[in-house]
Amino acid sequence: MPASQYASAIIETALAAEQPILRFGTFTLKSGRSSPYFFNFGLFNTGALLLALASAFADAILDAYPDLGTAAAAPDTPRVLFGPAYKGIPLVAAIAAELARRGRDVGYSYNRKEKKDHGEGGSIVGAPLQGQRVLIVDDVITAGTAIREAHKIVEAEGGKTAGIVEALDREERGHAQLSTVQEVEHELGVKVTSVVKMRDIVAWLKDQGRDSECKAMEEYRAQWGVN
Repeated sequence: MPASQYASAIIETALAAEQPILRFGTFTLKSGRSSPYFFNFGLFNTGALLLALASAFADAILDAYPDLGTAAAAPDTPRVLFGPAYKGIPLVAAIAAELARRGRDVGYSYNRKEKKDHGEGGSIVGAPLQGQRVLIVDDVITAGTAIREAHKIVEAEGGKTAGIVEALDREERGHAQLSTVQEVEHELGVKVTSVVKMRDIVAWLKDQGRDSECKAMEEYRAQWGVN
């Protein structure tokens, strides 16, 4: 199956950047696995790159929630985007701005690492989460720790996690036969939407005729991947 248009666009942007955001080779992950690719989302560090990433996120979000930000939005559609500190802060603001540019105005908020005890106080900045259905935004769900913590923050503020959207799904097994993303979906009972999946990178490489890199990716997926 070919990669989506927005997945292909962000793969090409990542490869064309001055500091390659997506690299192929041999990389040791925190899990100890030897990966044939590495996607460093921290390198979307210019206005143009952040705009490209936010645009791809907006495409993926509207694919998953077509009525988001409209007057006709269903009751179970997210109303607020939440970006966990720190990486999620610029990301969630940029995505909300891109959605508004498309006529889809939604709230966004993020948490402070330390609770503020003066001024307006509290640990949440931006749109209130109380009584809202919330879409959590992140770059990559690795062990799932950060996402579970973000979910706890949303629930503690009186919101309800309605879904999660991430930049990359590596589609590889976690502790057992499920991927970390699948584990999070089962545990929290929500859908995880991904801008790019490992299968998208494989499909893009195949389409570009980059056979050696494609072969390494497919071998890795055969060893560690999930359906």
